Amino acid sequence: MHKIAVIPGDGIGPEVVREGLKVLQAAAAKTGMEYEIREFDYGGDRYLRTGQVVPPDFLEIMRQFDAIYLGAVGHPEVKVGILERDLLLTLRFGLDLYVNLRPVKLYPGVETPLKDKGPGEIDFVVVRENTEGLYCGAGGFMHRGLPEEVAVQTMLYTRRGTERVIRYAFELARRRNRQRKVTLVDKANVLTYGHDLWQRVFQEVGEEYPEVEKDHAYVDACCMWMVKNPEWFDVIVTCNMFGDIITDLGAIIQGGMGIAASGNLHPGQVSMFEPIHGSAPKYAGKNVAMPLAAISAAQMMVEFLGEEETSQRMERAIVQALSSGRIRSLDASSGHRTDEIGDLVASYV
Repeated sequence: MHKIAVIPGDGIGPEVVREGLKVLQAAAAKTGMEYEIREFDYGGDRYLRTGQVVPPDFLEIMRQFDAIYLGAVGHPEVKVGILERDLLLTLRFGLDLYVNLRPVKLYPGVETPLKDKGPGEIDFVVVRENTEGLYCGAGGFMHRGLPEEVAVQTMLYTRRGTERVIRYAFELARRRNRQRKVTLVDKANVLTYGHDLWQRVFQEVGEEYPEVEKDHAYVDACCMWMVKNPEWFDVIVTCNMFGDIITDLGAIIQGGMGIAASGNLHPGQVSMFEPIHGSAPKYAGKNVAMPLAAISAAQMMVEFLGEEETSQRMERAIVQALSSGRIRSLDASSGHRTDEIGDLVASYV
């Protein structure tokens, strides 16, 4: 019995999570997957009501589950940064979710802005280090507010953190069994010290995977090749900041935010899954948000839980819904209600 914590969150989060759970329920009914869910009200409304985004024992509660399914974070009445820090970053750092996993996969029936590219050319995964680099919060101010003010933001890497995420990328390339290639993306020609560590560890770990091709690209060149030749990539591994940037580019070439999902992983421990779109408050409560990214996040979660048959049924249903021609766009202008899209995908399970 899998235990799943559900955090619908803010804005359109509750609406799209509802559809993800609908498709999960339909698939589980076919395969016999057993799970139980417990929903939590963590987010902007709770903060406005109580002054707390999450309770003091938040992490202890989350550790009782096998996976966390999150909708969206962001409330127009809450100062930017509060919800992100207290919910998202607390989960990532507190649970040591060191892998941010972003599949970039173009499904049949989905348009890409890339000329002459189709599903055969756009199918790779970005493995982003998720707990170090510029995002760990090391830094500070001197003479704040004065003309001579100095601000310092420090990029920190550890050998342990670098090695484990690179090893995950090589293992993933082996499991995917496509090109069996891992591309290290960095800026070692400028960011000398930290990315020298990345390159040395990449070479050392890579020696343990002789069957996997090793590749390298500077991040600016990577952005160019993702647009010009996305078929060159299989698994990309990169640092926190660069991963944050190139995965948004990846979302656009796979069809947009309406289909892009992510996992925040610590293999073997509780991990968190979410669509990468925001809370989109202007669409909240209107039943027009596109739920496919949230459904895809649920599918990733099921795969992580080891329920391969259920995961495959969910992905096939997504593909069939997109190939049906009934979904005209992947945003709020699709012409369908949120629950209609969920019903359509569930019908293909």
